Amino acid sequence: MFKSLLFLLLLLPFTAISQFTITGKIINSSDKTPVASASVFLNNAVVGTKTNDDGTFTLTGVRLGQYDLVVSIVGYETSHQNVMVNADVKLPAIEIVSKMILLKEVRIKSKDDWAKNYETFKRYFFGESEYAGQCKILNKNLPDILDLDYDRQTKTFTAKSSDYLEIENKALGYKIRYMLSDFNRDDKTGDFYYEGTTLFEELKGSKSQIRKWKKNRLDAYEGSSMRFLRSTISNTLEDEGFKALRLIRKPNPAYDGFNAKFLQTLVSTPLTINDFVKLTNEPGTFALSFTDCLYIIYNKKKAHRQDKSISSSKSSPEFLDDPLTTTLIFNGPYSLYDNNGIIINPRSLVFDGNWGNRLVAELLPVDYVPETK
Repeated sequence: MFKSLLFLLLLLPFTAISQFTITGKIINSSDKTPVASASVFLNNAVVGTKTNDDGTFTLTGVRLGQYDLVVSIVGYETSHQNVMVNADVKLPAIEIVSKMILLKEVRIKSKDDWAKNYETFKRYFFGESEYAGQCKILNKNLPDILDLDYDRQTKTFTAKSSDYLEIENKALGYKIRYMLSDFNRDDKTGDFYYEGTTLFEELKGSKSQIRKWKKNRLDAYEGSSMRFLRSTISNTLEDEGFKALRLIRKPNPAYDGFNAKFLQTLVSTPLTINDFVKLTNEPGTFALSFTDCLYIIYNKKKAHRQDKSISSSKSSPEFLDDPLTTTLIFNGPYSLYDNNGIIINPRSLVFDGNWGNRLVAELLPVDYVPETK
């Protein structure tokens, strides 16, 4: 499945800047008639449109990579389809299914409980960086669409939305529609996972606001997992300020719930890209693969975030106190990512440290490209 990465590096400058189009048609699955005014967008990107009267759509300015194409309209089930983009794509007709209206189970909770859980949710969801304070959820009917629950027995916080959360991020200049499908925080272990369907839209502002937003976006991009993964493809790891080391991590047999859960040894010799990156047989898809943990150091700048985020794992060793380091813990033999620097199978990998603390307040669209002078 895996091939050498080196021969691709010469081709990258030509493919990375290419932009493509995706065309298709949305039809009703029951009678095959076209569906007009359906929202069609790439999950976690700024690319989106609505279907014409005949059900057709065209998405333009799409970067090379793998995407989750989403179709959403009231009265129909939301449709998801994986699309690999390495040339212009013409999709066969996409059939969407009418939604069955089911009675929702009503769980009676006090307004005080929901309000308390909501404050906790915002800290978990946005983080505690200076950017988090500039994020706001705008929905007026929020208690009706955002289900929040804290199980005191298992010490687990869960959340799910039945409709899109309308989020305004005035730090990065985005309006985000976020359908939260999975959100789980375990207070006992520190494990945290969330995912959902997301559409970005750039906010309108003055010239000075736009300049500030661009500066903050670049700040969020620097040292991020997106930039690291892109630098592995372009073979610019060191130039981008990253260093990858081997972290040997084994369970501590003397662990009793209070002392170190793992015995860890950091090997100081820097790794090369070919030590942990492989090219797959799927164009535009790459794989991280390593027998131990990867310890990633970013040394170009100080992080703007406060680094007291609750998403940080309690299992971190002392040398993870540096806010610009991240440990990559593999849950399987490999983790796949695309040309945009986005993990395709996110449950395959755990970020412990800096990247694990970068929450929705620092979230950038997958097709973000920093401007160059």
